[in-house]
Amino acid sequence: MPNDAPGAPALARTLTLRAVVLFGLAYMTPLIVLGTFGVVAASTGGAVPTAYLLALVAMLFTAHSYGKMAAAHPVAGSAYTYVRKAIDGRLGFIVGWATLLDYFFLPMVIWLIGGAYLQAQFPGVPHWIWIIGFVAVTTALNIRGIKTAERVNDLLMVFQVLVIGIFVVLSARHVFHMGGAGALVSATPFANGATTAVGISAGAAIAAYSFLGFDAVTTLTEETVDPKRTMPRAILLTALIGGGIFVLVAYTTQLAHPGSAFDDPSSAAFEIAKTIGGDLFSSVFLAGLVVAQFASGIAAQASTSRLLYAMGRDGALPRRVFARLHERYRTPALNILLTGAVGLIALRLDVATSTSFINFGAFTAFTFVNVSVLATYVRRRRAGEVLNPLSYVVAPAIGAIVDLYLLFQLDGRALTLGLIWLGLGVVYLACLTRMFRVPPPEMSFTETAPEDVQGAAPLQNTRGRGGPAGADI
Repeated sequence: MPNDAPGAPALARTLTLRAVVLFGLAYMTPLIVLGTFGVVAASTGGAVPTAYLLALVAMLFTAHSYGKMAAAHPVAGSAYTYVRKAIDGRLGFIVGWATLLDYFFLPMVIWLIGGAYLQAQFPGVPHWIWIIGFVAVTTALNIRGIKTAERVNDLLMVFQVLVIGIFVVLSARHVFHMGGAGALVSATPFANGATTAVGISAGAAIAAYSFLGFDAVTTLTEETVDPKRTMPRAILLTALIGGGIFVLVAYTTQLAHPGSAFDDPSSAAFEIAKTIGGDLFSSVFLAGLVVAQFASGIAAQASTSRLLYAMGRDGALPRRVFARLHERYRTPALNILLTGAVGLIALRLDVATSTSFINFGAFTAFTFVNVSVLATYVRRRRAGEVLNPLSYVVAPAIGAIVDLYLLFQLDGRALTLGLIWLGLGVVYLACLTRMFRVPPPEMSFTETAPEDVQGAAPLQNTRGRGGPAGADI
């Protein structure tokens, strides 16, 4: 039965503000701040909390714009939907195409971080073995239709908070034993002799990876009670609380290990865990991080293949390739294999570059959501409405400028690949729309029946590093 047919089933509005915020925080995976700590420290010269503060400011302006658009368009679809409705369907398609880059590279980054930490514990095992192992196991499980149940979200969140709490306490204890109570309050983690504005900006561009998720709550709009009021608050609270956690963890960790000298920046937190808690805690930390990375890798790969399947089903991608299901397992096997193949690129990349690939799509989407608020202001003003220029002009303009600035602080290879990807999107859109003469296919974000795509969570709830979360396009 079509979704718009009379009597068709509709999503139930049951989610409260608290539930939506917890969903967003679970998606952001607070433990990721430790997973990428060394990489950000290397970029900033040992001023990780400053990078997170800058990223937080940028995200708060952008979160404000997401809140405005969620209130104006209380439907799923996030950046793709907002740009399509506020500006143009073709531009919305390109923004969606840009964020698709996130999906392709998100599983790769997850596997790369997990592999880096395993190699730190087992240096005799080549790094490529861990990467291939992650890719092979998760691909096989996803093809067979193994689900990462959403019910594990709460348990995983509790475990992450516990590990983070212990890490912060042990870091503070280590600093106290080394320098007394006075050493716990210091400006050194925020600025030191090696700190530069360029370094902080580059670090913030990487740190923004940890914030990916505050925007994902917008995909729950159709299931949220009073979304026009709840959703803007939930977006801001998710970004603010998550950012507060990141800054606190970065501060205490940077206190425990001043500077940016590590044996391997990609696994720096494991080195610090051993320093502050000994072999036992470092083993617990490693186990927790690897388990979280493995579980979220399954979810990320499943969600990527599910998104490709939905786009193939809706005609945005070739149906014969992307809309096919495995005859026995009823899973989008070709899409899963494609995602696994892309993950093998991790054999030639480091964490900093790979996270930059993801952030290219994210900053592109963030920028255009801010621009969508400006476009909404112009359109509604022409219709005679009186709107607050601070909320509809100043804040989104600042958000767009900061997002663009951070975008161009990303790794050079990421910028090159991202621009090539956008160029391919424009060419593909031209083919789809007969040289832009007809509207592009409209991507659907409704849930496919479980018997249609087993092993892949609903598109609205499938993107994350520590648990399912929403699609961005």
